[in-house]
Parts: sequence; structure tokens; C-alpha cells
Amino acid sequence: MEKTYEELLCEVIALLAPLAPEGRTVGEETDFVADLEFDSLKVMGFVEKVEDRFDISVPLNLLPDIRTVRDFVVNLQRLLGER
Repeated sequence: MEKTYEELLCEVIALLAPLAPEGRTVGEETDFVADLEFDSLKVMGFVEKVEDRFDISVPLNLLPDIRTVRDFVVNLQRLLGER
């Protein structure tokens, strides 16, 4: 059964929360670089967690177009629908 956008958003936020700087809340508009201070190493660690959690492979060519949590969840939903 396919997950809704809201279900995926909650799961992605749960995966991101431990990686966020102390005191920062994570939501749809959270920017990976500006708000979460992600660098390429943190991005790859997060992508690995997502791949393990959802049993998918995230193509690296998608990453440059992803700025916010919403962008990521929309792409994740599309990837899950393709498998």
C-alpha cells in the first residue's frame, strides 16, 4: 500500500530530527543547508538512512534539485511509486 505524502513527511522528519542542530525544529519548509547546516557528508548519511528505511535507491542526480524537506518528500513519494 502506497504511503501518503503526510505519512512520508512524518517519517522523513523523524529521520532528520536527530541530525538537526540542537533547538531546531524540522518541518516542510526546513532548508537542508540553511536550517540544518547539512554538508555533503551529512546529506549522504541522511540519504543512506532513507534508503535503508524505505528499501530504495535514491539517485544522486536528484540531490542538487532538493532544497527543502518538502522537495525531498515529493521526490521520495515519486521514487516509491516507481518501484
